[in-house]
Amino acid sequence: MICAISGEVPEEPVVAKNSGLLFERRLIERHIKDSGKCPITGEPLTMSDIVAIKANKTVKPRSLQAASIPGLLGLFQNEWDALMLSNFALEQQLHTARQELSTALYQHDSACRVIARIIKEKDEARALLAQAERQIPLSASVTTVSTTSNGKRAAEDEEAVPAGKRIRLGISEDIIDEIADCNTKLSVQRKKRQISSTLAPVEALERYTQLSSHPLHKTNKPGILSADIHLSKQGSFFDRQNIIATGGVDTNAVLFNQSSGQILSTLSGHSKKVTTVRFAHRDELFLTGSADKTVRIWQGSEDGNYNCRHILKDHTAESNVAKFEGHTGPVTALSFSENGYFLASAAHDGVKLWDLRKLKNFRTFSPYDSNTPTNSVEFDHSGSYLAVAGSDVRVYKVGNLRSDWDCVKTFPDLSGTEKTTCVKFGPDAKYLAVGSMDRNLRIFGLPEDRPEES
Repeated sequence: MICAISGEVPEEPVVAKNSGLLFERRLIERHIKDSGKCPITGEPLTMSDIVAIKANKTVKPRSLQAASIPGLLGLFQNEWDALMLSNFALEQQLHTARQELSTALYQHDSACRVIARIIKEKDEARALLAQAERQIPLSASVTTVSTTSNGKRAAEDEEAVPAGKRIRLGISEDIIDEIADCNTKLSVQRKKRQISSTLAPVEALERYTQLSSHPLHKTNKPGILSADIHLSKQGSFFDRQNIIATGGVDTNAVLFNQSSGQILSTLSGHSKKVTTVRFAHRDELFLTGSADKTVRIWQGSEDGNYNCRHILKDHTAESNVAKFEGHTGPVTALSFSENGYFLASAAHDGVKLWDLRKLKNFRTFSPYDSNTPTNSVEFDHSGSYLAVAGSDVRVYKVGNLRSDWDCVKTFPDLSGTEKTTCVKFGPDAKYLAVGSMDRNLRIFGLPEDRPEES
């Protein structure tokens, strides 16, 4: 009994009723499912025409090749050849995969190089655009910001304009020329300037003591970070009232009348702590800088109101004129001497004095230990004294490149915070204004200048 399709003894034999041919059941079922015809006669055939045959199960005879040792060796040789062919195909596929991976890595490296070049070109284009914007004449597009006295409306107007549409201006050529002319005039005057005969002598400064203490800023965010004293020409509104300005952690700047002991105005508008305050000695202008990355220009008037006239943003680096290296900690303050020769820099590692003519450090002070930073340094207006503030306030007599700079007076920290943040000399060094982290502005001077209690 041989299957008409496979030519072998079927395991499950069936016979077709129409033709009487014998088939293997699984083979004829598959053929009928595919074609619906008898594979031998071609006549139509269905599974209903197939009849199963009952037969005894027989053991298939061993093939002739497996019946002898030479036959087995032949089978093993064929299998070995097939294994070698398969291994060769796998090696070819591995080689192709490696080539494709190498190509992909090269393309990735090339893409990274292109992206880096594009980013560099973008940064260069942005720098050129920023430089071009700074060179636009200031008069072409600067508009005065109308504000209320506390400056809040200026912030609202500034925020209402989309950032992409704002024109960021630099210093115009006219202003640069004006600055250069002013520098020339001041340089000539500085060489001829004589120290005032009313300057407080060392003997008087040694007798200075605290005259008054004034809480100027909020109690929930205490701390005075910066201070300035107006020293412009006699007869101005500010000078007539002897104004001291302070900037605090509470985001406010305070203008204080030292003579009367009264707060003239509290300027609000910054969203973060005010880190620096400065008087501009013209047009009654006052500037505040803040950790919110803005500088505000305020203008005072005779009626006591202070309006925010401009808000400066987007600081960009200008050309580097000189670089002073030597501090090992963060630099916290700078002060130029009025003689035009000395620069004092304060940092966590102390105070360094620089000769601007040679751009060299000629003296270093380390008034405090390594855990106590120096927070402020300040020359007086005559260039005769240098004040250093840290855990206390120390005043040095200014010498020269070779002579000693002697400490003539040390004022202890009376705030209890051991952190004096700023110090300023009054006119002719007649008093010192000291700020600390307890929100109090302290005035030091001669005991006989102490204000009478009312």
